Amino acid sequence: MRAGEMERANSIVAERISSRKPLAYLLGEAWLAGKRFVVDERVIVPRSLISEWLPERFAPWIAQPRSVTRVLDLCTGSGCLAILAAQAFRNARVDALDLSPGALAVARANIRLHKLGRRVRALQSDLLAAVGGPRPRVYDLILCNPPYVDAPSMRALPAEYTREPRLALAGGRDGLDLVKRILADARRHLAPDGILVMEIGHNRRALERAFPRTPFLWLDTSAGPNIVFLLTAADLP
Repeated sequence: MRAGEMERANSIVAERISSRKPLAYLLGEAWLAGKRFVVDERVIVPRSLISEWLPERFAPWIAQPRSVTRVLDLCTGSGCLAILAAQAFRNARVDALDLSPGALAVARANIRLHKLGRRVRALQSDLLAAVGGPRPRVYDLILCNPPYVDAPSMRALPAEYTREPRLALAGGRDGLDLVKRILADARRHLAPDGILVMEIGHNRRALERAFPRTPFLWLDTSAGPNIVFLLTAADLP
């Protein structure tokens, strides 16, 4: 390592220790599913477990990946899932929605980085509002990693997580404020054979109490089978 590189590395280590700022912010980049993404403090650090299923293209629930032409990444943040979805489903156009203008600026930078401007577009939206209306936009696949940290957990977050945008983390008293809103509106945005895939952290028990008749299918991930669920259009409440 050259002297200049060593000096920069030492500076980053010192700032990491003193500020407790996540390393991704100090470096200005993060990696997910083997892909590089630009990040800063306007977005959470990419880590969604949904990314583990994109190389499999959600088989067997999606039998023909080539038939997937419309994908939505809701609460897109840095745009990482939207970009990974566009790379997995080559015939798809992807809408990446987020409420935060800052997050959308980062998402657009990543769309340019991966040269996907013709197929991925970032739109400001309060959940599904921008694609709703009398004739709602319909998708073959909806991905969503919404804010889902419950109130007690928000109060106990380690210092590193408090550096991430609260808007992208806080999910209300039980962590399900946005999840419930999405589930109430998602069915009219899914094609008849479409699927919704959502990450909700450690809120499975609370979710199943809130929707006792909904047959959530829990996907295996590196963090266990209780973090990411899948619903078909027919199974949505």
